[in-house]
Amino acid sequence: MAIAEQTTALALSEKSKLIKSLRRFDMVFFTICAFVGLDTLGTVASNGPEGFLWLVVLAIVFVAPYMLVMAEVGSAFTMEGGPYEWVKLAFGRFHGAVAAILYWVTNPFWVGGSLAFIATDSWRVNVFNVGHGSFGDYLFKFIFIWISIGVAIVSLRYGKWIPNVGAFMRIIVLGFFSITVIIYGIKNGFAGFSLSDMSPTRAVFFGLVPVLLFNYVGFELQNAAAEEMDDPQRDVPVSVLRSGITGVLLYVVPILGIILVLPAKAVTGIGGFIDAVTKTFSVYGGAAHTLLVLMTICFVGTLVTSGAVWMIGSDRIQAVAAYDGSFIPWFGVFNRKLGTPVRVNVMSGIVATVFCFAAIAFFNSGSDATFQIVLDIAISTTLISYIWIFPAALKLRFTHPDVARPYRVPGRYGMWISALVITAWVVLGSFVAVFPDVLEKIFGVGYNFKESWGVSRGRFEVYTLASLAIILAVAVVGYVAGAGVRRDVVALEGASPEPTALPDDLPPAP
Repeated sequence: MAIAEQTTALALSEKSKLIKSLRRFDMVFFTICAFVGLDTLGTVASNGPEGFLWLVVLAIVFVAPYMLVMAEVGSAFTMEGGPYEWVKLAFGRFHGAVAAILYWVTNPFWVGGSLAFIATDSWRVNVFNVGHGSFGDYLFKFIFIWISIGVAIVSLRYGKWIPNVGAFMRIIVLGFFSITVIIYGIKNGFAGFSLSDMSPTRAVFFGLVPVLLFNYVGFELQNAAAEEMDDPQRDVPVSVLRSGITGVLLYVVPILGIILVLPAKAVTGIGGFIDAVTKTFSVYGGAAHTLLVLMTICFVGTLVTSGAVWMIGSDRIQAVAAYDGSFIPWFGVFNRKLGTPVRVNVMSGIVATVFCFAAIAFFNSGSDATFQIVLDIAISTTLISYIWIFPAALKLRFTHPDVARPYRVPGRYGMWISALVITAWVVLGSFVAVFPDVLEKIFGVGYNFKESWGVSRGRFEVYTLASLAIILAVAVVGYVAGAGVRRDVVALEGASPEPTALPDDLPPAP
């Protein structure tokens, strides 16, 4: 009988409120919704054929090993709050506290920053005008934020259908768009590109890698609700495999369509997908405008569900950290009727709303350089959190060898290679996000810092490092506040369960 986990009396009390409601079907579409974000399609496509090349390369050298690692650790360590618990088991509670706050804090800033502003801009151009800084602007963004929060608050047995619908919406929207691209190309010809246009450059590599890595994460998010799954040992590996393959295709196919239809200079970071939709939908004649409006509404819907699914997962992780004594205990309470961490959900909504309204009122509706810098680092913290999560998955292979693993990364050194490779990628992406122009200078890439960021390098680093320091300070304060909960520790003992039979559509473990 080996100790598999240490938890707290508060954790045991709160776990009694969890309701099993996630089936394999739900887990696949939950992860697709988390993994596929339409908000960055334009940014990737604006880099043209080379952006498409790096999209495919990272699918092979990052997504594939990432899927294998998460399939193993996610099906073996099936505690609520997955990533927090993995880091805690591997490195201790304080490291778990830091990883949890970094993982969580991205999402309210992302929803209240990038997603709310992109949704409003798209709606403004194609549905009806919402004046910058007007009452309608505040109202639209407020509704957008709190729909995402509301989905996270309601019971998962009902709330899960919003991410499910969001995943279906992505498949329908991107599928219809891809078919339209083919029709447009047959009728009007494709812009096309040559193989030489795909030649990799260091400038695009350093500029695009953090964006692509941000696109390509989310396989572990479902494990935030691991104790609400029907059969995590059997279903996690299958859901990771199916959602990963589907998700990569949902990125690759439409981005290829965009660069075939539009030259890179015609694609903007925010409007790239809608730009391509506007141009290709001309094949529908008089129905083009109506279809464009419908597509824009669906586009905004996918942004809402992106925010909702990440709120569902990341808020649970932060609540688990709280009831385990690694954050302010008040936030570790789950609602008994709903089975959701309502207090953390509301905290996320308030943070997102304040951030959003401050951007409108004081930072030129989000276009001010200071706001952009703070937003950039705030939405990079999830990427930084993987510097703890990925090594934890590797360490658990050796510190907890007796825990049953229904799926193992293939090969004698498969886990070592996969975990180290994906850790190296997130370290690179995190470094570039925090210290832009350092590696560019080392590798001789021309970079106009003031033109790119609107401020000097010194001011950029002050804003960036100060933002990270505040986030880490919140983690420390939360950890100190949880001391009383940590003292009431309970050791859970039990034999590792026998692994369930491996599904037929998953590669066999060695």
